[in-house]
Amino acid sequence: MAADQDIVIVGGGHNGLVAAAYLARAGRRVTLLERLDHVGGAAVSAHAFDGIDARLSRYSYLVSLLPRRIIDDLGARIRLARRRASSYTPDPATRGATGLLIGARNTFAAIGAGSDEARFTEFYRRAQLVTAAVWPTLLSPLSTRSAIRDRVLSSADPAAAAGWETLINTPIGRAIAESVHNDLVRGVIATDALIGTFAATDDPSLIQNICFLYHLIGGGTGDWDVPVGGMGAVTGALTAAASGFGAEIITGAEVYAISPDGDVRYRTQDGEHTVHGRHVLAGVTPAVLARLLGEPEPETAPGSQIKVNLMLERLPRLRDQWVGPEQAFAGTFHINETMRQLDTAYATAAAGELPDPLPCEVYCHSLTDPSILSEPLRSSGAHTLTVFGLHTPHRLLEDLDPDTKRIKLTAAALHSLNSVLAEPIQDVVMTDADGRPCVEAKTTGDLEDALGMTAGNIFHGALGWPFAEDDEDLDTPAKRWGVATGHDAILLCGSGARRGGAVSGIGGHNAAMAVLES
Repeated sequence: MAADQDIVIVGGGHNGLVAAAYLARAGRRVTLLERLDHVGGAAVSAHAFDGIDARLSRYSYLVSLLPRRIIDDLGARIRLARRRASSYTPDPATRGATGLLIGARNTFAAIGAGSDEARFTEFYRRAQLVTAAVWPTLLSPLSTRSAIRDRVLSSADPAAAAGWETLINTPIGRAIAESVHNDLVRGVIATDALIGTFAATDDPSLIQNICFLYHLIGGGTGDWDVPVGGMGAVTGALTAAASGFGAEIITGAEVYAISPDGDVRYRTQDGEHTVHGRHVLAGVTPAVLARLLGEPEPETAPGSQIKVNLMLERLPRLRDQWVGPEQAFAGTFHINETMRQLDTAYATAAAGELPDPLPCEVYCHSLTDPSILSEPLRSSGAHTLTVFGLHTPHRLLEDLDPDTKRIKLTAAALHSLNSVLAEPIQDVVMTDADGRPCVEAKTTGDLEDALGMTAGNIFHGALGWPFAEDDEDLDTPAKRWGVATGHDAILLCGSGARRGGAVSGIGGHNAAMAVLES
């Protein structure tokens, strides 16, 4: 006999925790089942290196899309810190002797792009006319394309129509090329269209535009903040909220089958169990859900990134004499990401070869939030560094075994970083208690194996527009909230939901709202 619950949530990522908290707060009986021995999914921290007292955000690392409303509704003790700079990009043409700093001080003239500074500012001003209109709709039932367009155009600013055309209707690569002239400046803009998405900047499908919109939409401004205490602190706060409202959280519970009417079968160390839910919320990918239902798996867009976590004795020296490491690494540090380099890297990877140089982005959590380091590490000048390589699709180097592939991708990322530094990054990497370099890499294969992210896609599949098409059927709560599956009792609540992706909690919130409307 199956135990009965109002809600069974499959997967204990941050979205599952958000859904559990909202539904338990509303008085529903909620059981959340997580395969691993801990919750959090990709939003976790870890002591990644033996004997090194630093809590690294192992997979996801920055927060932009988590609405303040979710934090306040759930009483979650989540703190976010603003980075001191937007970005720094060494100019590959000078091997990093000059570079573009954007933030409190801008250095467009240093790379010969002084005339682009105003154009760059205007591009983002037009974009914000769109993002500021779209952002408030993400925690409501889906608006239609026409309704969103009307919201954007209701602005008194005559540039609103140009902003809509730029972000929604024109391949972003073309829009960028028409807006700014310098190739490095173009690349700085274009990277947000490609992180985690394998696409050309001029792809006619506009999947790169959707990715770009999500990277700019957070808070309506696109600011990406650092979670104080690391991603594990975000998960800890959401877990406390869900548990505090009465949700039952079971870890070490491997779900192996779901029936369309709500029976969920799972295994623990104690044996096999069945629980029945009036609604089942799936925080797993749509492909994993199909497998659990015994249905054909949908094709999943490939993930396309390599993430390398480093522990450094100190920040590396730069070739640029006008920008210090603390400034350069305070925001996003772009490497070999001019527009031409991005387009060439995509074409190379699409042909099955590893791009050289590999476009990468670097983040230094500890400059903004030193709390993740022990006091001795802080005092010593140590820092964390995350290198995120683009255009490494899931099937790239698939003839290699996982360890060899990981080594090769890591080497490519660090080689790209070294191309713009005044010293090899290896010279400042710490060693762990066993004398091994503090370097940890996570490939798309690692994400699939460890976290169940199909094809290593950090968004659980291709992102979709955050609105419904005008002729779309929205006749049920699940459809209106963008969380429907082919079965009335089963809803998506993870990154695979409409308006899912990244650490946002939006998928979890919207699934909970659909249940409460049912």
